[in-house]
Amino acid sequence: MRDKTTRSDTGSGERLVRIGAIVFFAGAVATLVTVAPLFLGVKPFPLYMFALSMLMAVGFVMAAAGLLRVAWRQRR
Repeated sequence: MRDKTTRSDTGSGERLVRIGAIVFFAGAVATLVTVAPLFLGVKPFPLYMFALSMLMAVGFVMAAAGLLRVAWRQRR
């Protein structure tokens, strides 16, 4: 039956969504940690913390790619 997908067909896409969500939340925490000194009036963090904030975007792209992969596999 072509309309049913097995666990192995969607496994890589689901794994990509999970990893993307973890990376996104790590970036969200880094963003909160980076922005907090601006509100608290203390010395800002070094530049690499701002680079870690970009993990939010990377995680979002990874999760979106995983969702597209699952959708593409289910259409086939």
